[in-house]
Amino acid sequence: MKNTDSDTTAAFEKLVAGTPSDEHYVLRLYVTGMSPRSTEAFASIKAICDERLQGRYELEVIDIYQHPQLAIDEQIIAVPTLVKKLPAPLRRLVGDLSNQDRVLLGLDLRRKP
Repeated sequence: MKNTDSDTTAAFEKLVAGTPSDEHYVLRLYVTGMSPRSTEAFASIKAICDERLQGRYELEVIDIYQHPQLAIDEQIIAVPTLVKKLPAPLRRLVGDLSNQDRVLLGLDLRRKP
């Protein structure tokens, strides 16, 4: 079988466009213990992931009190901070994570109008 230019172009366009519904998300949430802001951030992110990324995400919660070296390695200077490792590009959302539209935009789950 021969590959035609249109087959190759179609395959490339599909690869470049990607399908957000197929992407696997790797997220890290940096928090400070069980503070109210930390628990609120976790609840907000967990709700978004369960609603929008069913079965397509890994969420690691890192308490910087227990693992300060991880925060240093990631250059975390404020908490809560959500780091989207995958899919690229890497993104960091710092501070109030209760604004769902802001978080969805930061995770590339909602495009700018």
